[in-house]
Amino acid sequence: MGLVNPKIVKSAEHILEMLPPGVILVAAAKGRTLEDVKTAMQAGITHFGHNYVQEAQPMIEAYGNQATWHMIGHLQGNKAEKAVQLFDMIETVDSWRLALKLEQRCVAIGKVMPVLVEINSGREISKTGVLPEEVDDFVQRLEELENIRVQGLMTMGPRFGDPEKARPYFRATKAAFDRLVKSNLQSVSMSYLSMGMSNSYQVALEEGANLIRIGTAIFGSREP
Repeated sequence: MGLVNPKIVKSAEHILEMLPPGVILVAAAKGRTLEDVKTAMQAGITHFGHNYVQEAQPMIEAYGNQATWHMIGHLQGNKAEKAVQLFDMIETVDSWRLALKLEQRCVAIGKVMPVLVEINSGREISKTGVLPEEVDDFVQRLEELENIRVQGLMTMGPRFGDPEKARPYFRATKAAFDRLVKSNLQSVSMSYLSMGMSNSYQVALEEGANLIRIGTAIFGSREP
């Protein structure tokens, strides 16, 4: 194991200290080393997110139950089997087809998987996710699945240099979240609203996020 990076320790501790009670910090580990993640663990971070199954596998195999592991990138159906084996939560369920594949793989190994439904709050053609006005019907349909448990919503939102510009998209996702809370669906627990990244998490917190995904602000800029 390499030397502890004091910048990671300082950044992680600072963010953890300023978070309101009940907010979960997910450290986005895309492109990071095993040493970086171990350092963040030592600083008190207990949740980590990965964008790619193949990149997550060696890290989860190394650190396993020392943390909670989130899939935070787009998940292809052909990676569903490995994803349900590795992750503790999948934040990016964006289609019925993917949900069915996850259900089948979970049934096969006897696992119940907590998931978040990804919202395409910016209505971007290049992005995956369910449109805000379609999420109610989609979540109701997911209730049919025995081994998938919807626990909230997630959005990426359009990326802006000015985090204030992200506010309307976070607000739209929070409105969808609140509608689902009031619907009192039997096997759905709207516990998590995952919004905000390194440059926008403070705005996301103001708009009701209780789970934030931060990479650069903890680990620094990734090597090109």
